[in-house]
Amino acid sequence: MKKVSVTILACVLLFVLTLGVFLLTRRRAPQSDSTDLPLTKATFRIKDIHLQEEGSGNILWKLDADRAEVFEQEGKTVLRDVTITIHQPDRTWKVTGEEGDLLDATKDVTIRKNVVLTSSDGTRLETDHLRWQAREKMVWTDTPVTLSRKGAVVTGQGLETRLTEERTAVKGPVRATFTRARSGPSAPPVAGLSEGQ
Repeated sequence: MKKVSVTILACVLLFVLTLGVFLLTRRRAPQSDSTDLPLTKATFRIKDIHLQEEGSGNILWKLDADRAEVFEQEGKTVLRDVTITIHQPDRTWKVTGEEGDLLDATKDVTIRKNVVLTSSDGTRLETDHLRWQAREKMVWTDTPVTLSRKGAVVTGQGLETRLTEERTAVKGPVRATFTRARSGPSAPPVAGLSEGQ
């Protein structure tokens, strides 16, 4: 669980850094043709965002979004249909969400609507909102969460991960289900729990 909590924080930190780069370069980018985008009060609107960082010839991370809208007066940037992919030596992580916000002043981030974090080792986190509070170095949500990996599924009514303490807490009521692949028709349940419990 400790490794999962640190990786969740790493994914959100990457999102913050990527949006920071985007905000620094937005004035140099041409404003997109707004005829095919819904009318909003955004200062800048850009379609088809693709950002990535490479190291030693390999992609370290990349961010893709359908569009971005910068609201200078409100001090925030809104991304639509966001996908962040992080490549580590031993695994790949992907975070997706329908919307993402970055507050310029605080660097706080919210990813909303059908948020899914997956890794190539089988870890999966699902929720509707995932928030990063930069000052507290905390990822949290007060919406229902499902965390699953290799036959273990934990559900709860929220989640809190603190970078400084390297801990993750799933808020209650919490339900944990443990299953294992059957080697035959009489395989025993794991840890004394009946399958599906």
